[in-house]
Amino acid sequence: MKMRPGTQTGFLLCGKEWTDGEAMEVRSPWDQSLLGAVTVATRKDAREAVNHAVASLRRTRALPRWKRKEILEDIAAALIEMKERFAQMIMAEAGKPIRTARIEVERTILTFKTAAEEAIRLGGETIPLDLSEGNEGRWGMVQRFPRGPILAITPFNFPLNLVAHKLAPAIAAGCPVVLKPAPQTPFTALALGEVILKAGWPEEALAVLPLSNEDTAWLAEREDRLKLVSFTGSAAVGWNLKAKSGKKRVALELGGNAAMILHSDWGTYADREQTLDGIASRVAFGAFGFAGQSCISVQRCYVERPVFQNFLWKVVDRASKMVRGNPADEATEIGPVIRPSDADRIESWVKEAIGAGAKLVEGGGRDDIHRSLLEPTVLSGTKPGMKVHDEEVFGPVVTIEPYDDFEDALAMVNHSRYGLQTGLFTRDAGRIMTAFRELEVGAVIVGDTPTWRLDPMPYGGVKDSGLGREGVRWAIEEMTEPRMLVMAGV
Repeated sequence: MKMRPGTQTGFLLCGKEWTDGEAMEVRSPWDQSLLGAVTVATRKDAREAVNHAVASLRRTRALPRWKRKEILEDIAAALIEMKERFAQMIMAEAGKPIRTARIEVERTILTFKTAAEEAIRLGGETIPLDLSEGNEGRWGMVQRFPRGPILAITPFNFPLNLVAHKLAPAIAAGCPVVLKPAPQTPFTALALGEVILKAGWPEEALAVLPLSNEDTAWLAEREDRLKLVSFTGSAAVGWNLKAKSGKKRVALELGGNAAMILHSDWGTYADREQTLDGIASRVAFGAFGFAGQSCISVQRCYVERPVFQNFLWKVVDRASKMVRGNPADEATEIGPVIRPSDADRIESWVKEAIGAGAKLVEGGGRDDIHRSLLEPTVLSGTKPGMKVHDEEVFGPVVTIEPYDDFEDALAMVNHSRYGLQTGLFTRDAGRIMTAFRELEVGAVIVGDTPTWRLDPMPYGGVKDSGLGREGVRWAIEEMTEPRMLVMAGV
């Protein structure tokens, strides 16, 4: 693999490693030690990658479905063989606790296995057209064809699986890809690129290019031979890319401010996993696991007043017992945020909320030595206008507030410019269907937190949370276009 600490790793273009160019250092989020350096691709390199992608489209489009399936299965098999090596790489680059990093590798394997299955399901349908006089004998057929070369842009927080969510459906659909990984986590993406090429995907049909933000925006704006821009990251960057992408199709998986509603009718049953203890544990994991660096991290909890105080202290108790520290340690549950500057921002947002009247119930501190390591923080008494309430914290912070009326709780969830996923705990079918109808989100998760996601499912949001859906089958639809064949007199 390409991760060689202390040396310069090249970018991947046409099956070769290219090291000529400016080097960008990659540092550990845990202790800021140097992991290595990666060569930054230039605008010229990016143009060359697009040239090869365009030229390879005829070949990838012609790959039979059995071959695409075989390539994807071979990638999954290789990831199984190298599971621990990839987990260690994710842990080092992203600062993700090693146990959580292993879960990410398992999820990535499922993503490629799912894509292998979808590759042979990608079909079409026949349509009768003799529906009016004069059209006797006419019928039609619709099939989906690869849209063309894709520009894929991925974030740091899932440096393997979110890359897989771009590349696996692209292979299944027969689309070449130019991938721009996050600057904090390039090694994992480059290593996955090698695995994909060794599995038999055409060398010209995949480039992994660490690019500057300016050159990435230039590609989206100027390179019309790219037919889809698929971006996962912050809302501000994503919508700006869409504005610059002209006639290209754009798929955006953006930020969130994930909320959860807990109604008192859920906590009256004996099963521990379904009582307040179990829910509090899920909330603590969903809010603080990987230091809250997920767009569906639990950020806002609305709890019916009869169980509010009890639930609040159960979350505090679980949070206070979570193990913070070195992500390489097997016991660690909460590692560092990706950069000290992000820790500065999160800390300032918490202080701003407290200064405006919010109550600090738990946490709020920061490690004196490892400055990117934050305490899991629980706030209450927050309100609109506070950044911890309105914006995506992307850190180990959760707010917990009471409500008296279920309809008011729905309104509070909707009072956000984001709409990705919402968790819902109620056993009342009427309330469930009301929430499903009224909540302005991409998914309502009943019986769990909004952090729950199974990779094959359709995933995405509304409002500032994005445009389109991921999940392999739905991503394939974004990457392909329907074409109609009309038959008459044959």
